[in-house]
Amino acid sequence: MAESKYLVPMSSPEIDESDRQAVLDVLRTTSLSIGPRVVEFEKSICAYSGARHAIAVNSGTSGLHLCMRAAGIQPGDLVLTTPFSFVSSTNVILYDNAIPVFVDVDPASGNMDVKKLAEAAADLTSGDPARMRKWLPRKGAEAHGKLRAILAVDVFGQPANYDAIRKVADQYNLKLIEDSCEALGAEYKGRRAGLFGDYGVFAFYPNKQITTGEGGIIVTNDDQAAEYMASLRNQGRAQGDTWLQHTHLGYNYRLDEMSSALGVSQMSRIDALIDRRNRVAQLYNRRLAAIPAIELPYVGPETTRMSWFVYVIRAKAPLQRDRFAAALEAEGIPVRPYFLPIHLQPYIADKFGYREGDFPVTEDLGRRGLALPFSSCMTEDQVALVCEKIEKCAAG
Repeated sequence: MAESKYLVPMSSPEIDESDRQAVLDVLRTTSLSIGPRVVEFEKSICAYSGARHAIAVNSGTSGLHLCMRAAGIQPGDLVLTTPFSFVSSTNVILYDNAIPVFVDVDPASGNMDVKKLAEAAADLTSGDPARMRKWLPRKGAEAHGKLRAILAVDVFGQPANYDAIRKVADQYNLKLIEDSCEALGAEYKGRRAGLFGDYGVFAFYPNKQITTGEGGIIVTNDDQAAEYMASLRNQGRAQGDTWLQHTHLGYNYRLDEMSSALGVSQMSRIDALIDRRNRVAQLYNRRLAAIPAIELPYVGPETTRMSWFVYVIRAKAPLQRDRFAAALEAEGIPVRPYFLPIHLQPYIADKFGYREGDFPVTEDLGRRGLALPFSSCMTEDQVALVCEKIEKCAAG
C-alpha cells in the first residue's frame, strides 16, 4: 500500500473493538438483511431523537428521496431549497421531475436565508407571473406546477432557523423536509435536530458523527408517512403483503444487518463522539483565532448544541483560497473546498440556465470555504501541526 503524502488524514471514522464485535456477531448468524439489528438501530435513533418512527435506509440520499415521495411531490412541482449544500439535496427533487427553486443563504451560517425564503414563498404563491419569475430558473420551468414543499439543510452540523422556516411552511401549507444528514445530535433552542419538519433525515457516511459505512435514517412523527416510507424502501411491500406481493412502486433502499449493528454500537456512545468532535473544533478555534486572514466557523445563538460535521474556515482578502489550499497540500495538509455551489454544477447549470452571479452569497462562501482535517480521532498534536502549516501558508 502506497504511503500517504499527507501528514494527517482528512477524516477518520472512530471504530473500536465493540463496533467490530457487533458486526462479527451478525456474520455468525444467518440474518444479514431485514433482521433484528435494523429494528434495534431504528429504536436507538427514536430514543435519541424523540421521534415516534425511524426508517433505516442505505443512504441519506435514499432517505431524502423517500421524504419527497411521502410529501406527494409530483413532476413540475416547485420545492424551495438551498444552493449551498451537497448535491443530493437537489438531486432528490430532480428524481421525481420536480423543480428545485433556490434561495440564497445567510452569509454567517450558510443556512437558508429565512427572509428570502419568506419572500420567495409569497411571490411563488401570488399568481403574479412577474413576481414568480424572480425565483424561477431561466429555463426548465416553463410548465411548472404549484409550490409544494421546503427542503431545508442543516449545514455543517448547525440547524437552520426552524422557527422562521416552520412559520413559512405553515402559512403556505407546504411540507417541510429537514436534511439533517450533517447534524445528528445538534440542537436548536434546546431541541434536537431532525423533527423540525414533517420528516427529517440523518446520514452515516464514514466522515459523519457516527458511521454505518453507508447508510441513513428517516425520522418522523407522521404514522401514515412512516408506514408508506417503510414500504417504499423495501420494493413497495406494504404491511400485510406476502413475500412477493407489492402494493406500491418501491425501491431497494434497505439498510443491511451488518451496517445496522455498527450503527447500534456507535449510537451507544454518540454523545461522547460528538463531544470529542467539539473538543477538536475548540482546539482549532483557539489556535486560528489570531490569524487575520482566516474567518472561523460561525455558530449562531439559537444553536444550543453544535454537532460538528466538518470544520470549515473561510479565506479573507487578500488571501486567495485556491492558492492557499495548494500551499497547504504542498505542506502535507489535505484540505477541501466546501461547498461548490449547486446551481453552478454543470448538469444543473445546463438544465436550468443558471450562471455566476445568480446567488452571490452562496458563490462567495463557495469561493472562500476550506474544510480542514477533522474527526473525533484527531489528537491535539495533529491539530497543532495543521495550525502551524496554516499560519505559515497564510503568511505567504
